[in-house]
This record gives sequence, C-alpha cells and structure tokens, in this order.
Amino acid sequence: MVGILQKIFGTKNERELKRLFEFVDEINNLEPSTASLSNEQLQAKTDEFRKRIESGETLDNLLREAFAVVREASRRLLNMRHFDVQLIGGIVLHEGKIAEMKTGEGKTLVATLPVYLNALDGRGVHVVTVNDYLAKRDAQWMGVIYNFLGLSVGVIQHDNSFLFDPTYTSQDKRFNHLRPCTRREAYLADITYGTNNEFGFDYLRDNMKYDPSDFAQRELNYAIVDEVDSILIDEARTPLIISGPSEESTDKYYKVNKIIPNLKTEVDFKIDEKLKNVVLTESGSSKVERLLGVGNLYDPSNIELVHHVLQALRAHHLFKKDVDYVVKDGEVIIVDEFTGRLMPGRRWSDGLHQAIEAKEGVKIESENQTLATITFQNLFRMYNKLAGMTGTADTEAEEFAKIYNLDVVVIPTNRPMIRKDYPDVIYKSEKAKFNAVINDIEECNRRGQPVLVGTTSIEKSEVLSHLLKKRGIRHSVLNAKYHEKEAEIVAQAGRFGAVTIATNMAGRGTDIILGGNPDGLARELLKDKKDYTEEDFKMAFERAKEICEKEKDQVIEAGGLHIIGTERHEARRIDNQLRGRSGRQGDPGSSRFYLSLEDDLMRIFGSDRINGLMNLLKMDENIPIENKMVTKAIENAQKRVEAHNFDIRKHLLEYDDVMNKQRKEIYSFRREVLESDSLKEKIFEMIENEVDELLAMYCPDAGEWDLKGLKDAVYGLFSVDLQIEESSLEDIGNLIISKAKEIYEKKEHEAGYEFMRYIEKMILLQVIDAQWKDHLLAIDHIKEGIGLRGYAQRDPLVEYKKEAFELFADMSRRINTEVLMRLFKVQIRHEDESEIKIKSQQRLVYNRGDGGASQQPVHRDRKVGRNEPCPCGSGKKYKKCCGAS
Repeated sequence: MVGILQKIFGTKNERELKRLFEFVDEINNLEPSTASLSNEQLQAKTDEFRKRIESGETLDNLLREAFAVVREASRRLLNMRHFDVQLIGGIVLHEGKIAEMKTGEGKTLVATLPVYLNALDGRGVHVVTVNDYLAKRDAQWMGVIYNFLGLSVGVIQHDNSFLFDPTYTSQDKRFNHLRPCTRREAYLADITYGTNNEFGFDYLRDNMKYDPSDFAQRELNYAIVDEVDSILIDEARTPLIISGPSEESTDKYYKVNKIIPNLKTEVDFKIDEKLKNVVLTESGSSKVERLLGVGNLYDPSNIELVHHVLQALRAHHLFKKDVDYVVKDGEVIIVDEFTGRLMPGRRWSDGLHQAIEAKEGVKIESENQTLATITFQNLFRMYNKLAGMTGTADTEAEEFAKIYNLDVVVIPTNRPMIRKDYPDVIYKSEKAKFNAVINDIEECNRRGQPVLVGTTSIEKSEVLSHLLKKRGIRHSVLNAKYHEKEAEIVAQAGRFGAVTIATNMAGRGTDIILGGNPDGLARELLKDKKDYTEEDFKMAFERAKEICEKEKDQVIEAGGLHIIGTERHEARRIDNQLRGRSGRQGDPGSSRFYLSLEDDLMRIFGSDRINGLMNLLKMDENIPIENKMVTKAIENAQKRVEAHNFDIRKHLLEYDDVMNKQRKEIYSFRREVLESDSLKEKIFEMIENEVDELLAMYCPDAGEWDLKGLKDAVYGLFSVDLQIEESSLEDIGNLIISKAKEIYEKKEHEAGYEFMRYIEKMILLQVIDAQWKDHLLAIDHIKEGIGLRGYAQRDPLVEYKKEAFELFADMSRRINTEVLMRLFKVQIRHEDESEIKIKSQQRLVYNRGDGGASQQPVHRDRKVGRNEPCPCGSGKKYKKCCGAS
C-alpha cells in the first residue's frame, strides 16, 4: 500500500526536492542581474542586506538574493559556480536540516551559501569539522569569498587561533593568510571554523572562568556540522571531560593486573562481545578472593575491587593493541573506532585506561576527577539553529529526528552515478579472504586501475601491507600511525596504478580525483628542494597538471577507482562512506566487499547457518559464496546492530538529560554571579534562607525546641553570640537575621564597598566550583550501581532522577552554608603584601583535548597549617594544593 501511494504522490524526499527546486529557479533568474554588477557593487550587497535586516526583514526573505551574490563571488574568485543541486543543499542547511550529499558533490562550497546568509545578522556562525586540518583548510579556501563580501573569518585550532587575512604571509606556507589572534577574537568573527572538540572544550572552559572578559565564546547561534553522522552519532556516546588529578594510588592496577593471566575464559569469567562486557563466574569470584587475599569479594568494602578486576579483564580480552589503541612513546593512545585516527589526550574513564596501561606495562597515570563535562548531544542541542551535511545520514534518519529534531534530505547528484557495486563475496577463513583481496588488487594494478582498500583496524592494514610487499606491489598505508599525512595520501589515491590502504575512513573530507591532485603532486615534485620560491611552485604545478590530465584518461580507460572493503562494519554508514569515495561527479568506478566467517560481524551475529552450508557442501575454503541474498542477510544484521546502538545512545541521553538540566542551572547561576555588579542582596537572601533552615532544624513546628543547639549553630555560622529566648519563631528569625546583617554591614565598612563586592564574587565562585566538582563525583557513583535497581522491580532511570535531584538540592544547600561561613569568617587586614594568591598550579586534563587551568583567587586570614583543608575550597590538604609551591 505504501509503495502504491509513493508512486502516486512521490516519497517525502521527492516532494521536498520539488519544493526546493522552485527556490532554485528563482535564484537562477537573479543570475544575469547579479553577474552584471561590478566588484564594488557586489561587495556593497552585504551592507545593503544588513540594513534590511535591521529594518525588520528576515533571513528567509533575503535567501534568494544572498545565494545569488555568493554564487557570483565564488565564480569570480574561485572559478567555482554552485550547481543547482548545491543550491538545494544550501537551502536545506539554512532551514536547519541535514543535507545528505554524495562524496565529491562539493559540500565545502555548499556551506558558503547558508554561512554567508546566517552571518549577516551579526550573531555568529560556527562551521564544525572533524579535525584541525579541515577547519584550517576550509577557512583558507572559502575565506576568500567571505573576505571579498566583507565578512570576518576566525579559525579555532587545538593550540592556537587565527583570523583570515589575505595580506598576511607566514613563514610556514601552510598557515598563509591566517593571522594569529586570541581565541576571543576568533569567536567574535562573523564566521568561526573549528572542531567539535574545541567548540565543546571552550564552552566548558568559559564556565570555569573568573572574569567575564576572559570568555572566549559568545551566544551559540547557528552551527553547520560537517560529517554530521561522525560527530552526532559515532561520537555521541563519549562525553567531553575536563578533569583534575585525584589523590588515589595507582598500585591497585598493578596488583589486579598480575592476577588476570590466572583467570580462564568460560571457567572463571564469561565474555559478551556484543555488549563489550565481562562477568565473573562463581568459581572466578572465589579464585579472585584467593589471589588478592580478600574475604567476600562482594562485601560493600570490596565493591571498588570488583570493578577494577572486571575492567582489567575487559582490558585484556576486549581491547586489542593496534585495533582499539596503540602504544606510542610509552603512552596508550586511543584509536577512533570510526575514523582510525589517533586521539591523543583522550582517555577511557572508569579506570579502564589505567587497566590497559597496566596490561601494556607503561606508566599508569593517576585517575582524574571530573571538573566539567558535556556530551556532544547536549552541546549541539544548545544552538539556536543546527544543520549538518554528510555523504551518509539517511540510514540514521530516525535518530537524527528523535534526538536532534533534524530532518534528513537526500540531495541528488549533479551527474548520474555510474559506479558498479558488486555483491559481497564470503570466504570460510580470513586467510582465504585476504588472498582473494590481494589477487583482486594485483589484477587491478596490472591494468593501472587505482585501488582504495578499506580495513577495520591498524593490525589488518599492516597484514595486507605485508602481503602486498611479498607480491612486490607498491602501495601507501593510511592509518592512525600516519594520520598526519592522511589528506595528501588520500588526495593521490586516484592516480594511475595507485594502491592505497586506509583504516576505516581516515581522510574523510578530502576528494579523490581521478589522475591525482595537481597541488599535492606539485609539492611531491618539489620535495627534494628545501626552499622553493612561488615561481618554482607555479612551474611544478603546471607540470603536475599535465601529468594528472594524462593519468585521468588512463584511469578512466582502466575502469576508474576500485574500492575494496575487507570487512563489513557494524554500521552501514561506514561501508557507504568507503564505497562513496568512488564514482564522484559521474566518474566511472567499482566496489566490492570481501568477508569471511571469522570477521567480527559474521562471527558475533550469526554465521552458523552459512558455515553449516559450506561444510555440508564440502566447499573449498578458497571458493567464496557470492549471492545477493547473503548480502541482504548481512545488511539485516547491520540494521539490528544499528538499532541496538541507537537504543544505547538514547538510553545514555535520557540519563545525561538529567545532568544537563543541572549543568544549565549551575552555569546560569555562576554566570549571573560573574556578571553582577553587587551580590549583597543575594547574600542577604542567602542569610534569610539559612536562618529558615536552622529554625526548621532546631525549632520544629511539632516537637521540642533546641535553643542551645540553635545558639551554637548561629555562632558557628555568623559568629553571632545571641541570647535567644523562647518566643515566636518569627521573632527569633528576625533577631538572628537583623544581627547577621548588622555584622555584615560592619565587615563591609571595614573592607570598603568595592573590595567587599570582590570578596563576595570570588568566594561564591570558589564554593560553586568546589561543590559542583563534588556533585559530579557523587553523580558518577550513583550511575555505577543504579542499574541494579532493576532487580528490585524499580525503574533505574526513575531512581536516578530522584537521587540526582536530591543530590542537587543538597549541593545547593551546601553552597548557601559554605558561602556564608566563609564570608562571615574572612578577616579584613590592610597590609602591604597581597592577601590574594592565584591558584595556578592545578593540572587539568581534557579528555579529547587540552588547555590551561582557570585562575582562582584564594583568601587567607591567618597562616594555614600544612595538614589543614586548603582555604581555596578544593577539599585537599593545604600542603597538596596551594601550599605545594
């Protein structure tokens, strides 16, 4: 029935495209008049648009004219005229949706249309890329258009930031036209390019600052996320974390690691590869108790020990070297499972990273305590408007709609797709599969057809590389170990006779041009020249262009780029990304996936029937099964895994939404404190609230009053010695409040109005930060055991929400009490030496990034003992905190 209706009315996507093509016709009608404008008249359009916005005109009204202006500027400056389908992509992005465009359809150029339009209102546009290289490259490339039209462009990098300036030349040619600037200046630009990690960490860092003028970011207005599936789906499960070192010993990891070789699979523990989980058996628990010399392993006092044993087992049996991580310079570095890139600075949480360090015999870094954290899901949902582009989003359309409220529109290709996709072939063993892959590569190589081989791990790519060397086939290897060169290697993968092995889809964002990229080839021709002039490069470029044009014809004759997949990924998107590297812009090409029954997907998700069939027919392991039904069965397995992973991400988001509300609340309060000129009224309000709490505690409506306890509590908090007599609660409350305010006014008189406002602000910020840090730790502890509530027929999510709310309420009360205690105890002394010391030595760790520590003033009214709590509020002893220097 659905099929019949679609034939009559068209699919939802077809109806959407029909609507969008009407816009395209209107933009095309403006092309002759826009092309007749002089450069000066074209540039003046930006000011005209801005004035019209100030007069109340909407961005939607300006869309057709703005797009026509950008298209004309691009044609003049870059000799690149937007195709009609690129205009459609631009409209989709402006409307806050996801544009699915095949590889090579020019997504980078598409983004210029909505970026320019949305930057006109001066509220800022963020263009989010998957790595620093692409952020820099795209800003340099497209910055020419924006600069010509009078818009400023900033670039955020991991360790520096720039403004696009065509007059600026750098000694390092890679940074030409990028003038160094502060992070704040880069964010104040009309358009800012950067990675998802940097935008996220800057948001967290801003919410740890002690002065509003130090904020880097402004409003999160409009973001276009490039490779949106990679950032909002693949990386959604791992939060960004800024953490500081805890004081726990690392000895426990070595101790637990030593016993792991004594535990046997299936006897002492069981592995669930689907869920990447490990469970101890009864005999395993007894063996662990004996080996570690502890009594009952499941005694509450040993719960942490059980956790470390399970993490150590996961480290040894589920996390593989050169697949999930590499060891480089004595450090365990995570390999991104989707891109194959190294992720230095990022660490697995919950002691898993330490367990792997113990397994590999490298130095174990201390566990870190979370100071600030956010998931990409909640970061990007904070933008006023969000859009995305990728070659592969339609398979995850349901998740984009439910979690981000983003619709996916599939944009047609500019030229028909003529790539030939062959059915999968399945071998009995991995050895037979690899032999078939090498034979296919050798055959392609003999006729000069370029081949791109996709692998799922560094380990597999190196196995293939070894086999190719044995056959004498020249090739390039692109994986996490060589990710610095990924763009230039991928750019040349379409040359005549090229063989390139890529781990997953490292190098996304770089087009593979048949015959090769003249720019990259020119640099290769000049590699033996240490210092070459611009004239040298021009000559080399012309020579490279000739070579590439000649090779393009040869490659087309040989069949275009051939894609070989050596395994199916759990997500169909990743396979589609690999396949999509061939057949760009109507180019010829082909693709085939080679599988074996020993592959993870086949092994975990039901290869028994195929294996039984092969055994029954007594098939040679070198003879494959090639059948469309088998390919369909594999796709169904992938769909099941995708649905399972979606459920996990949705489940995690439900938990994180609780935390997100609390984060917004605390960051909003913190910002209110930072931006306030005077917090005196707030302090007086806190006094009244605290007195209400004390009265409820010591003088309940029903029950005996403890006036002595009340008196002691009032003295402890406000340093007020009152003679409290039994009377009405209102009288007692008013007496305490008036006396406390009187003392506070006196303290303000001694300190001076301005200095007292400064002290209020600093103490409030210190207490908020310290209590929030402790709250995050408490929340982590709740999460660890909340799943067990299900065994008691209670919904873990409901229980989590309830307990998290109670913890937040407790934290709010502690903030109130702690702030008042510090303010009423602080002694004002007028001496020459400074009473404020900046706490700068605290080391912060960024999971997925790095950065500097925030500065926190510490107030002292006396000499602090080495073993006393540090007055900065960190919760550590003075000798291990501010006294360490």
